[in-house]
Amino acid sequence: MSLNNTSTKSIVLSGWIENDLAKTKTNAKRSFSWKSVDLLKPLRMRLNSIEIDRPKLAHRICRLIPARCPFARKIRLFGRTIANIPPLCKINPLYEDLMALRFRALCYLADECGEDISAYC
Repeated sequence: MSLNNTSTKSIVLSGWIENDLAKTKTNAKRSFSWKSVDLLKPLRMRLNSIEIDRPKLAHRICRLIPARCPFARKIRLFGRTIANIPPLCKINPLYEDLMALRFRALCYLADECGEDISAYC
């Protein structure tokens, strides 16, 4: 009788371990996807690590990064709109990081330097 109890426990335990190992192998195969790979992460980290500590740097950033997307265009011929190109800035993968950098530069100019930033808005 003790032999049956031992063999039953071994079968149940080995079945449970094999099933758990099969799940982890399946999850390991599924854990990698191209959606989780961010090729622009080093550039994003570099943009976020820029310290704005000089007014000249803040002014340069505010001049280089526009407040609005400059790419929205209407193509007209003889006063009629032929094509409308929508703003493509939202497609840019670094758009939010660039806007955050510009916002930090504007905040530095307004808060630390006490300058009027209405020229950049």
